[in-house]
Amino acid sequence: MTFGSLLRQCRQTAGLSLRQLAAQVGYDHSYLSQVERGQRPGSADLARLCDEQLGTAGRLTATFAQRPARTRQQADALEAGSLEAAWRGLVGTLDAGAPAELFSDCRAVPPAALLPTLLAQLRGADGTEAVELSALIAETLTRQDDRSTARRWWWAARSAADSVGYGGTVRARETLCGLSERRALPELLELADEAVGLDRQSYLPRAARALVLAELGRRQDAHGALQELIGIGDELAPTYQLHWAEGRVCTLLGYGVAGCVLLERARELCPELWVGDRARLDLCLAECLAVAGEPAAGLAMALRVLVELPDEWHDSLVYDAAERVLHVVQAQPGSAELTWWLARSGRSVGGGSRWR
Repeated sequence: MTFGSLLRQCRQTAGLSLRQLAAQVGYDHSYLSQVERGQRPGSADLARLCDEQLGTAGRLTATFAQRPARTRQQADALEAGSLEAAWRGLVGTLDAGAPAELFSDCRAVPPAALLPTLLAQLRGADGTEAVELSALIAETLTRQDDRSTARRWWWAARSAADSVGYGGTVRARETLCGLSERRALPELLELADEAVGLDRQSYLPRAARALVLAELGRRQDAHGALQELIGIGDELAPTYQLHWAEGRVCTLLGYGVAGCVLLERARELCPELWVGDRARLDLCLAECLAVAGEPAAGLAMALRVLVELPDEWHDSLVYDAAERVLHVVQAQPGSAELTWWLARSGRSVGGGSRWR
């Protein structure tokens, strides 16, 4: 029995609907439906969470672990032990299947430790997971500020996803990373527009486009994109990523109170083990507090995040979020300490956008 069919059987035995199980494990119900139908492979994290919620004593985890072995070409590439070899192995399989959903368990691993783990998982990867792994590697390289190498992995992920009709999601994820990298906004808007054109059903491409429009200062267009995003969100099970995107757009548009509400909802949905994601969420909330008229509270929150966050989680995306806080609290007494943290990271501490 496949992982998807076993998941459906166990869920039905437990008397749960797709939406009920999705809410318990923190995944979108439409994704779970695709896993059950064999359209998505699932992940080890999903199997573990479903075992816990359905009381299946590890059966789902064991079945997921027994999925078919991956291609020999990628296994050979990984044995070379380098990003270059792994990238070449991936490029050689660009006609393989559809990308998987985000591997949620990866979010509980610090970036320095995650990269070798992802490369190891590429050993024998089938097409669906190879695309997802390439995007995760690109995101991890961005977090480590290795942008040139990340660009190559994004190219591979886009090429692979385009061949099977999943290019919208990959482009949206690249756009979000590009915002943290401070890539040229016109370039990112073009990428986000492509994402929306390729995938008009899911929220992520529209979220990426709304954020770029807000960063560009196109308020009317960004407000319209936000309304579209909220409309899509009303039809989906709530996720922390969706509320994060809505909250970030509100912050950029100056809707401080609404942004704080949405970001608080995102924090409630973000698992405790996702340390880096929660730190970035808290920094986004700190920025939003300042926009909402509470700069002292925002500054205090940002400093608490940086002081309490373990060193292994201090990455490029965290410092980008902290720099955005500094931009709106730099007139506050005590902002020098936040400036010190950014200088320690090697980032620009001018308090202004490097796009303009």
